[in-house]
Amino acid sequence: MPPIQVAVCGPRHCTDMDADNAREVGRLLAETGATVLCGGGIGVMAAVAEGASSEGGLVIGVRPDADRSRVCDGLSAVLYTNMGEARNAILVWSADAVIVVGGSWGTLSELALANRRGGVPVVSVGGWQIVDADGASVGGGFTAANAGEAVEFALAHASVSRS
Repeated sequence: MPPIQVAVCGPRHCTDMDADNAREVGRLLAETGATVLCGGGIGVMAAVAEGASSEGGLVIGVRPDADRSRVCDGLSAVLYTNMGEARNAILVWSADAVIVVGGSWGTLSELALANRRGGVPVVSVGGWQIVDADGASVGGGFTAANAGEAVEFALAHASVSRS
């Protein structure tokens, strides 16, 4: 069986805390042998690639464009989709678990696609909190307090969903 693939989604213009969380998520995923999928650009994407590659992890970037000059360091391979944000669906559907770090409109679309997909654990660290019109939390994901908790939850539930 191939290794678990975890998509890590987040904004290209992120906070320092988001970058730190993403770097730690990448490092922890690499330590377990999971394959990291990300958007392959700047911000959270670059931070997770840096963290995973620093531990010798496999990191696949799924780019929205075909511009080789816009990829971040730390990627093992790149898929150039030239599909704009439609690539978010490819990223989410290729994953056995999704970890969302921080929030932006593109990140919200990834979060929504992952939750709509069903059957795949979705974990958020910072960023979006989705509520309905009455202010009640909308189920479908887990909010982690930190990177370690996010990785632990994602891997524990991904391994169940793959068996």
